[in-house]
Amino acid sequence: MDYWELQGATTVGLVCRDGVILASEKRVSWGHLVMSRSGKKVFKIAPNIGLAFAGLVSDMQALTREASAYTALYRLENNRPIPVRALAKLIANILFERRLFPLLMETLVGGLDEEGPAVYSLDPLGSVIPDKFVSVGSGAAIAMGLLEANYRDGLTLEEGAALALQAIKSAAARDAVSGDGVDMLIISEKGIEERTYPLR
Repeated sequence: MDYWELQGATTVGLVCRDGVILASEKRVSWGHLVMSRSGKKVFKIAPNIGLAFAGLVSDMQALTREASAYTALYRLENNRPIPVRALAKLIANILFERRLFPLLMETLVGGLDEEGPAVYSLDPLGSVIPDKFVSVGSGAAIAMGLLEANYRDGLTLEEGAALALQAIKSAAARDAVSGDGVDMLIISEKGIEERTYPLR
């Protein structure tokens, strides 16, 4: 059994015309047991950057705390917000340092800066892959099929939010360890808007 099947998830990230969408469902499972129906797998790290995960919730929380601290230090030392690519590389270095005892999760870093909107996918050993749309977790294959069929360049944030929600709903309908609602970060020049949707 792979690590993302122990604690299943369906998590997606999309680059839109004017920002980024990060979303994940709320079910926390361990094997065949549902541990919680209100887990949080998307996190605001900075006014312009968020993280989303699939995997062990404890590892998500630990990495989020560490990334938040480094993000605040960068702001203090450089008097400007950390770029999205720099935070993705920083998290990759953290993951690579722990490669012998890895954090058992897949990570999405998404945000908006001077270079524009960007989403990066990271595996547990720290590989960094930029992409316009990505899905990770136990329901990733189902969600990715829908994303590939419907994603296009130039999506508005609302179109991206609707597509991300549709992809997670599609995966949750077939993946037993995904479900119980969707948490979403909508990242734009105005900041980060957090939304929660029911899954029906």
